[in-house]
Amino acid sequence: MASKSSLTDNLHDLHLEDEGQHRNRSEVKMSQIVLPCHANHCGELSIGQLLKWMDCTACLSAERHAGCPCVTASVDDIYFEHTIGVGQVVNIKAKVNRAFNSSMEVGIEVSCEDLYSGRHWRVCQAFATFVARRTDGNKVQLKQVVPCTHKEQVEHSLAAERRRMRLVHHDIMQDLLNNKTFQRSISDENRDEDEAVPTERTRVESVELVLPPHANHQVNTFGGQIMAWMENVATIAASRLCNAHPTMRTIDMFYFRGPSQVGDRLVLKAIVNNTFKNSMEVGVCAEAYHGEEPLRHINSAFMTFEVLDEKGRPRPLPPIKPEPQEGQRRYQEALARKKIRLDRKYIISCKQTEVPLSVPWDPSNQVYLSFNNVSALKMLAAKNNWELSSKKSHQVSLYTVEESQSLCFRVEFEMEIPAQRAFTLLSDLNRRQEWDQHYTLCELLIKVDEDDSIYRVVTPSVSEGGKVQEFILLASRRPPCDSGDPYVIALRSVALPTHPPTEGFNRGEVVCAGFTIYEVSKSVSKISYYNQASPEVMPYISTDIAGLSSSFYSIFCACSQYLLDNIVSTPTFTSST
Repeated sequence: MASKSSLTDNLHDLHLEDEGQHRNRSEVKMSQIVLPCHANHCGELSIGQLLKWMDCTACLSAERHAGCPCVTASVDDIYFEHTIGVGQVVNIKAKVNRAFNSSMEVGIEVSCEDLYSGRHWRVCQAFATFVARRTDGNKVQLKQVVPCTHKEQVEHSLAAERRRMRLVHHDIMQDLLNNKTFQRSISDENRDEDEAVPTERTRVESVELVLPPHANHQVNTFGGQIMAWMENVATIAASRLCNAHPTMRTIDMFYFRGPSQVGDRLVLKAIVNNTFKNSMEVGVCAEAYHGEEPLRHINSAFMTFEVLDEKGRPRPLPPIKPEPQEGQRRYQEALARKKIRLDRKYIISCKQTEVPLSVPWDPSNQVYLSFNNVSALKMLAAKNNWELSSKKSHQVSLYTVEESQSLCFRVEFEMEIPAQRAFTLLSDLNRRQEWDQHYTLCELLIKVDEDDSIYRVVTPSVSEGGKVQEFILLASRRPPCDSGDPYVIALRSVALPTHPPTEGFNRGEVVCAGFTIYEVSKSVSKISYYNQASPEVMPYISTDIAGLSSSFYSIFCACSQYLLDNIVSTPTFTSST
């Protein structure tokens, strides 16, 4: 863990901004020109130096919000899209997206600027978690972040989902390693032992003495400094495998497990865990000791490198020969991390339009599909260009958004029912056919956990003589994280290998749909239904969007009546004999 003292050089003062432009109070900016002392022998900015700057900027943002010292707890995956050359300017912006109890998520954006051409381009984005620590040892209760802009509202909402993923990150890894299908895929791998490079050849060990310039006002080692030292030994290990200069592409999510202080000896160990045709994973471990005390584990990280040819294309890499036992364990875990990394990047990082609708579901990617499901609905709800299309009897309102060749609609109404009770009733898809005429059948296929389930839904044919449609839907439900947050019920299509399209049915797909439920008062809720219409859904709603039909009104009147009829939960009686 690490925290920072105040740093004023190269930071933009908040009060220098135009007064008419909103500025997040926690936002901090840093601009640095890349000098030769910051670069490697290829004239590119060292990733370690960039991580130090990112960590400093993010911690200053966290401390501005908390009003007390903060320590780096974890950093999510970082994907480096471009290298930065000597003479170019690095612009870093950090701000607190959301505060929890004593921890907060800080969003970091890094861009590069060419002073001669005036060009700007994005380098990477990161999300770091910081924990507030008072010097008197008292527990910190952070004040809530109040989002003002549309972008801040989206990030504030998604921060709760990202936190949820961090908490289960370790479990995902263990579940995948224990998965029999994954174990078979590892055993079926073919390795060319003749060309394999022994991993022992790539092993690196280095020690650093933590001096006052490496630490903060609490004499804890800067988290960014530790990351820079780890990147250095990882680069050496990668270079020993390929006999060339490697380029770092990603750093997996990592956690600081304990602090390091001035006077510590920091032992850094790195080794290549596995190679994947054009890339390699390097594992790095940082441990500390002072005097005769045993080693303390500070941090472990996993970094992915590529070796580029003259045209900037990744070069093929030789296979590796892992050592028995520990080396074999690292080899297998690297394969698992690769799958998790690709799932996260493919499902989470891509825009909704870039991800195929029916992504195959399996237990290893469930968390990421659930995140994508909920975050897509939250982003749809947060759009600021909804237009009122029609309103019926001052009760049910229909809003639409048309952009990028997609049509989205929102149906909204208020009624007297506690928000939690409405959430319970609407999240039970097995009962939806009681009020929605478009649901003729809904069967539960997989109960993933308390918050996620997969259903098969059957809807009637749109035209006479046409095929009946079926959907395989992942339903993700979320209670509020804080007061003021809505209850969320998100729906999206997934593919199940065990449930191919049924003969005689047309397999439809749902891009993004679901409910948000806000508590207006203890007894009144505002309920909104959203749908990003896909071609399979459009025929059901086109006449309503055009204002030629009252079926929307009747369906949501039926929904309102269903909620009223079930406002009091029915107790379950058991008989004893």
